[in-house]
Amino acid sequence: MGDYAGAMSITATGHSYQTPSGTVLDAWYPQLDDPGTTPRRTCLAEELGFIKGVTVETTIESVDAAPTDAADAYLRLQLISRREYQPHQINLDGIFGLLANVAWTSGGPVEPADVDAFKVAAADKGHQVDVRSVDKFPQMLDYVIPSGVRIAIANRVRLGAHLGEGTTVMHEGFVNFNAGTLGAAMVEGRISAGVVVGENSDIGGGASIQGTLSGGGKETISIGSDCLLGANAGIGISLGDNCTVEAGLYVTAGTKVTLPDETVVNARELSGESGLLYRRHSVTGRVEAVSNTDAKWQGLNSSLHKN
Repeated sequence: MGDYAGAMSITATGHSYQTPSGTVLDAWYPQLDDPGTTPRRTCLAEELGFIKGVTVETTIESVDAAPTDAADAYLRLQLISRREYQPHQINLDGIFGLLANVAWTSGGPVEPADVDAFKVAAADKGHQVDVRSVDKFPQMLDYVIPSGVRIAIANRVRLGAHLGEGTTVMHEGFVNFNAGTLGAAMVEGRISAGVVVGENSDIGGGASIQGTLSGGGKETISIGSDCLLGANAGIGISLGDNCTVEAGLYVTAGTKVTLPDETVVNARELSGESGLLYRRHSVTGRVEAVSNTDAKWQGLNSSLHKN
């Protein structure tokens, strides 16, 4: 559960790809200038009879309640990626059990067991089919393109990611569903499921943030505004505003941290605190947390994030 944004009902008309037996592979809910337009797509997999396209009307009675089926789940993911809801403002409980595992191909989504037959049938028509991934979640850009963002490699941002205006996701950056940024940010590392990064923060190359699916359990990790997570660094605690973690340092909840008064605490006791620089002493090897005032990170390059 999370801090959901109310019980209002939401209805949307979309287009779903399904197997001939009725398994829902996806559902797309476009934002069209003419709301009376019926959404429609086509692809090679549909042409060759491996899937069918179906118009769907989906109603979410309350975002507080868990999703009820795959079409409902897809609508919720797109609402997050369209910035209508922030991560944790809409209930996604049980979503993995509702979504089919799909082979996302250049000719459309199909069941993984059908890929070989699909490739043969496509070859007979003069087409080559490439498999981009096999996953329950597709790449966001096939469904939503938020304004003012840059994404170097499409399949490194899952549908259900929330990218604030001005965010840049570089080639090695990754953003999971129900996670992302709240404003301009640089993402060169991994933002795991459930993690929220504040405005003007930088996730350095190879950096990692523990999420609710990667060892964090139900603990929600967040990074405040004006923070720098250095290259190849990582955190298993939250950072407040104006924090820096030096390159190569991984701070977990149980990491022993020495404070300026020589007190030693577990890092979880500092979770969410602002204005701290986490560093490893180059002689003793101990992890220290000191005031970030003197060594404050200079922030994002504003011209780089005018997307």
